[in-house]
Amino acid sequence: MSTPRLSDLRRRDFLHFAGSTAALLALAASPVAALAQSQGGGAPLKIGTIGAGREGGSLGTLFAKAGHPVMFSSRHPEQLKELVDSAGPNAKAGTVADAVAFADVVLLVVPYTAIEQIGREYGKALAAKPLVMDVSNPIARRDGDDVLKWANEHGGAGLATAAALPGSHLVRAFNAISYAKLPELASRQGDKVAIPIAGDDQAALALASTLIKEVGFEPVVVGGLAMGKHLVPGTPLGGVHTPAELRQIAATLR
Repeated sequence: MSTPRLSDLRRRDFLHFAGSTAALLALAASPVAALAQSQGGGAPLKIGTIGAGREGGSLGTLFAKAGHPVMFSSRHPEQLKELVDSAGPNAKAGTVADAVAFADVVLLVVPYTAIEQIGREYGKALAAKPLVMDVSNPIARRDGDDVLKWANEHGGAGLATAAALPGSHLVRAFNAISYAKLPELASRQGDKVAIPIAGDDQAALALASTLIKEVGFEPVVVGGLAMGKHLVPGTPLGGVHTPAELRQIAATLR
């Protein structure tokens, strides 16, 4: 799979949003445009993962094999050698601080209990990124009822992450599909598998959409971050759907 060049990304995003003056102005002033200008439109996007478990490892590997430099992060990066080797020559490992400093785009793939701490420690740096892809879910059996209650009090996953990471350009994605199926589904013939995404930042949505397409899926915007509460396992948007099926389901949700 080919890697998106920043110049191509900027041009496609411009055409996509040209119908809306407000969206176009937001894109022109966004970190996406600044990133394209600073790097001259030449290099692939550098992707850092906060979290390198099963989901983070699987997603990061897809992006590495698509040609993006990827840094997996952990409190113990020396334990990630097997993952790095399997992801190929574009992958390496570091601490969370290393990955945040390295990345153009950050994948947030951690237990939801860690979200507030990440916000305290790295919130300012994450807010400077053009995209933070929120793949984390509040799951009661793992994170506890208090965390689930906290997320629900903020309006569900998505708005809760935004509250913990103020100013970040968040897009929820890959939340409701099994990590184990990602490699197989990314190469599926015929209709591409749809990935529901939710966000309030149009430029970040455009960037997320481009990256998702690069690894073989079809992004479907289901709404703003308030719709993020539906992007968790076990909801109607969960599982494997075609783009048409996903749009039909999303139309029934509020």
